[in-house]
Amino acid sequence: MIRRLLLLLCQLALAGAASSSKVVTSLPGFQGRLPFHLETGYVEVDEDKGTELFYYFVESQAGGEDAPFLLWLTGGDHCSVLSSLAFEIGPFKFVLEPYNGTIPSLEINPNSWTKVAHILFVDSPVGAGFSFSKQPQGYDVGDVSTSLQLHEFLIKWIRDHPKFLSSPLYIGGDSYGGKIVPFIAQKISEGNEVGRTPLLNLKGYLVGNPVTGDRIDERSKVPFAHGFGIISGQLYEMILGHCQGQDYKNPTNMLCAKALGTFNNLLSEVMWPHVLLIKCVYSSAGPHAETDDSAGAARKILSEEPGIKVGKRLKHPPVRPPLDCIDYAHYLSYFWANDERTRDALGIKDGTVDEWVRCQDGGVPYTRDIASSIKYHRNVTANGYRALVYSGDHDSVVPHLGTQAWVRSLGFPIAHDWRAWHLNGQSAGFTITYSNNMTFATVKGGGHTAPEYEPERCFAMFSRWILNQPL
Repeated sequence: MIRRLLLLLCQLALAGAASSSKVVTSLPGFQGRLPFHLETGYVEVDEDKGTELFYYFVESQAGGEDAPFLLWLTGGDHCSVLSSLAFEIGPFKFVLEPYNGTIPSLEINPNSWTKVAHILFVDSPVGAGFSFSKQPQGYDVGDVSTSLQLHEFLIKWIRDHPKFLSSPLYIGGDSYGGKIVPFIAQKISEGNEVGRTPLLNLKGYLVGNPVTGDRIDERSKVPFAHGFGIISGQLYEMILGHCQGQDYKNPTNMLCAKALGTFNNLLSEVMWPHVLLIKCVYSSAGPHAETDDSAGAARKILSEEPGIKVGKRLKHPPVRPPLDCIDYAHYLSYFWANDERTRDALGIKDGTVDEWVRCQDGGVPYTRDIASSIKYHRNVTANGYRALVYSGDHDSVVPHLGTQAWVRSLGFPIAHDWRAWHLNGQSAGFTITYSNNMTFATVKGGGHTAPEYEPERCFAMFSRWILNQPL
């Protein structure tokens, strides 16, 4: 009996060593105490290399362990999940006002998905946001290894927070995060089938503007651009005629390559994440993103403005976009996340991440070893799990046409045919449901990713679906 007790105490000690957490009651830039429960921390997912993933956990304002529980991932290259937390579905957002050298201000997001669900936001893969590895080789990961680390992360986190073990569990992500979500869901399902403990109460998953890794994503850009009048009918027909069976990213047919070169030049005239908005600079510079002297230009701007001091962490500040650009909030996040007061409040470990950047832009190795995630969508939904796939209908990065096409290719019968879904008496998008419990929906006016452009519509869509109500 004593031996068993000692063994249990050792296991608890090891579990504690593998993770650390902090309850955050206030944040720099926000007035007063946070009106929601926020916990931050790390979970070790590779003991040999010392890999630790950083997270933000927000309890549902609805309260109770019975509320849905959502593990949320964002896209890449190596983008911090703060993008999802502060620009899309989290409980706070940046106040859009000119940066003056003081810490950017925060305000409450009235359309936070945490109103109806607990959300665990994870900086993944390692090298994104505040996630780090003690060994350099720990950063050499890919789709598969990252997914397995996230599975390990979730198991360890739930063990440390057992009150959420019975909560209905969903895995969610957007952009490139949407590529590995169904793979993680399949791994959880397989773990449950062989009795891996703790038994996770998986109910389904959701992906927004999701990359699949399949060629269908790239090919769909051509009919999308044609439909929006970005390319001519002649060019559209030329591409269809010369690019049959070609890899649109690396065409071997010269006529196809020439047509796609013209196509890419024309598409570059619009803002890819939302083709109707003004074209803005990409405000997410990192150590390997100085292709147009952007970092130097930004430092010059900062040094010339009164009251702005370039701190020791601000090595690669992004270009400052115009205030009316949607990227302006991304610009503000750089200064907020690199402020020592923010790092203290979040409990960031000293010496782990010298400079926070929103996205790494090619600075960290990554292997794209899931060629296509479509088969995992089929496998998971065939096993009875629910799925929501949604697309902003003005996104040219991952156009809804390609997403619709692979959803149809799964071959499941239609349960509820194509129809409009509504908010405030108006259509908010269109939706269709299949017999495998997969719902596909468009978000009218949405870009890449949809909640950043249409937060009210996306909150309505999510809250209805996650609570098992019709859109």
